[in-house]
This record gives sequence, structure tokens and C-alpha cells, in this order.
Amino acid sequence: MNTSKFSIRNEAAADFAAITDITVAAFQTLEISCHTEQFIIEALRAASALSVSLVAEEEGRVIGHIAFSPVAISDGSSNWYGLGPVSVLPEYQRRGIGRALIEAGLLRLKAINAQGCCLVGHPEYYGRFGFKNTPGLACEGVPPEVFSALSFDGTVPQGTVTFHAGFGAKGPAEDGECK
Repeated sequence: MNTSKFSIRNEAAADFAAITDITVAAFQTLEISCHTEQFIIEALRAASALSVSLVAEEEGRVIGHIAFSPVAISDGSSNWYGLGPVSVLPEYQRRGIGRALIEAGLLRLKAINAQGCCLVGHPEYYGRFGFKNTPGLACEGVPPEVFSALSFDGTVPQGTVTFHAGFGAKGPAEDGECK
């Protein structure tokens, strides 16, 4: 039985280096990753586009992070956000930390009058939180089976979602296409 006691709070400037390290470690072995997630977070932060950015902390150590940023939808719907990246240090994974970060983040979005949230990720995992593939709502270049949305008021936009330009961030030495 896991007796881990962690708390969730807003990120602080003192957390930036730890967030980078956590993000690198969490995505390091994922073949589906382009390994640019830490640069995406930095680009979103630099553009003041981190609408919600939370950390999980245990005994003074930052062990997880989640980011939410505004998205644009071609039908003009407003107050929609993108979830991601979400990262937990590998040695702390499978302890409910990612789930807690997602749940806390969604509550924070609702508190700022968000209409909904979308993401690119595993449908089985994110389906637990109410995310589902929604016909008529898509993200260009993303297979529909991994693009999901969650409406907070039951109204789902129709059109194409564009994530913040920060999602195009690449590392300083990267010049090739991610496969």
C-alpha cells in the first residue's frame, strides 16, 4: 500500500529547474516523444501562456508537473485549454500523482471559467477523467484516436484546434523532424 503524502501547488520560479528535470526524466524512454516537452514548457512560460501550471511536491521535493495553456478553435469558441505536458518522476509514477495533478488542474480551469480542455494522449488513460474523442473537433496532423476533449458545460466546439505556438518549440541543437 502506498502511503505517499504529496501536495499540489502552483509552480514558483524556484521550481523551474526541477520542472525541466522532471519533464526530461518522465519522457526520456517514451518512443512516441520527440523529447521536446521541457522546451515546450519553457516556451509557454516565456509567452505567459501557462494558464495553469502546477507541481506535486513531497517532503520539499518537486516530483511532478502539469501545464495547461490556451488553444484556438476554428469555430471561434473561446476559453478552451490544452492539457500538457504532464510529467512525474519515474520513481514516483503509478502512485496517483499524475491523476491528482490532472484533477487539480481541471478544477483550476473550471475556477477560471474555462469551457473545456483538450489533449493529445492515450485515450484509455485520459478517458478516466471524461476526455473522449469528439467527432467534428480535430487537431491537424494528430490521429483522431489520440485527440480528446472534455467540455465543462456540455457544449463541444466544432472545428480545428490549434495548440499554442510554444508546442512547436525545439531544443537548441535540434534541426530535424521528429518521427
